[in-house]
Amino acid sequence: QVQLVESGGGLVQAGGSLRLSCAASGRTFSRLSMGWFRQAPGKEREFVAAVERDVAGPISWSGSSTYYADSVKGRFTISRDNAKNTVYLQMNSLKPDDTAVYYCAAVDFLSGVRLMSSAIYGYWGQGTQVTVSS
Repeated sequence: QVQLVESGGGLVQAGGSLRLSCAASGRTFSRLSMGWFRQAPGKEREFVAAVERDVAGPISWSGSSTYYADSVKGRFTISRDNAKNTVYLQMNSLKPDDTAVYYCAAVDFLSGVRLMSSAIYGYWGQGTQVTVSS
């Protein structure tokens, strides 16, 4: 079992920044590919960003491939710190349309563009609210 705990959400004005964190436990973190999804009121959950598992091993490494939704490219950055068992989502130039509950997700062994689909993830966090005011 993998436990995921998100933090870092809050209220921010348009144009501002937030950094979300997701701490993982229960598995060797470097084996997990990690994703961020979001769900706004009345809308379906959508993909935000993902980072592949670190095939090089447990040492922190910035070489894992990343994937982004078109709506956040150039504004959001996903990263992982294997030493801290944590994945981050740095969100800059926030817009009111970014308002949603943000969820962290994890999957063993899988990688590639499949990471953009919520269906492949077996583990989910409880979510953290991000509200962007205009």
